[in-house]
Amino acid sequence: MIFQRALLREFSHSAAAVFVALFAVLITTVLIRMLGDAAGGRVPADAVLALIGYGALARLPVVLSLTLFIAVLMSLSRSYKDSEMVVWFAAGVPLTAWIGPVLRFAVPIAAVVAAGSLYLGPWAERMNIDYRDRIESRDDSARVAPGVFRESAGAQRVFFVEVGAGEDGKVRNVFVSSEAEGEGGRHGIIVAAEGTVLVDADGDRYVVLEDGRRYEGQPGSAAYRVMEFERYSVLIEQRSAVTQSVRGRAMSTGELLADPHARNLGELLGRIGAPIAALLLALLAIPLSFVNPRAGRTNNLIVAILTYLIYSNAISICQSWVARGRLSFEVGLLLPHLVMVLLLGLMFYRRLAVSPFWRARA
Repeated sequence: MIFQRALLREFSHSAAAVFVALFAVLITTVLIRMLGDAAGGRVPADAVLALIGYGALARLPVVLSLTLFIAVLMSLSRSYKDSEMVVWFAAGVPLTAWIGPVLRFAVPIAAVVAAGSLYLGPWAERMNIDYRDRIESRDDSARVAPGVFRESAGAQRVFFVEVGAGEDGKVRNVFVSSEAEGEGGRHGIIVAAEGTVLVDADGDRYVVLEDGRRYEGQPGSAAYRVMEFERYSVLIEQRSAVTQSVRGRAMSTGELLADPHARNLGELLGRIGAPIAALLLALLAIPLSFVNPRAGRTNNLIVAILTYLIYSNAISICQSWVARGRLSFEVGLLLPHLVMVLLLGLMFYRRLAVSPFWRARA
């Protein structure tokens, strides 16, 4: 009992510290990407916080799996480093006795990983897409800030609005400078008394100008064409298409099961594999945590990180093959985990065979 309580307490303390560090890295990464989108005008500033929350929730299973693996590995490595393992082995506690406490600590976390992978992650992805759609479909005239030069996404046009949208939704005194690809390098300048920002059925954003003029010609030349118009539409931003992989991640697990074609089965494989991988990695940390007390733990951590990367990439490869129809769902689901189970048994056998005194006393 003392043995198990000591291990569980140390696992909990290490997991808390590792989770805080990994979650801070995750939030920082998502924040940097969201701030870049906000600075480029692709995301409104008031939507950054909500999108960060949805992005963090969607990646929570990965953070928890890494937290579990690193916490068990660091705790047992410290026991080797401080020669505590020698005391336990001398007392007749075999290496396999660590399996029970590790599983007792890992199973609840793996259950949370399963809930996050099967339900919370898809919900967060779906909410992220829906929130972006609501942003795109709201009153877009408010996104054209008055008194500010704004560049289009393709850097081909520059917009300027002197007076923002009023109660009628129209902006006043609009200036547009553009250089279209098919115009032989000629520049175009458009000035209009007023305009309205509209979104078509495909989600593309246009500014519809009224009562204005267009000046078109080559800079440095006096040969300019002047055209007057009553109504003129200019593309501000083209809606970015949501890829099939993103839509698949946003589908609920029930929807994937109801429509079991290859792409959905590939997504389902990744969701089911997440909690299994978390448990196997926690068990793998037991033989992988061996450290010579006279040496450091750097090599041990490097091997652990490489093992995690190879394992996660193997799951991703099987997921991709299943999604493309190159591999059956059953084989893709079992193959990487069976290889990990074989590696786990081999490492336990090697560690016990090299050090016979680790076995339980008769």
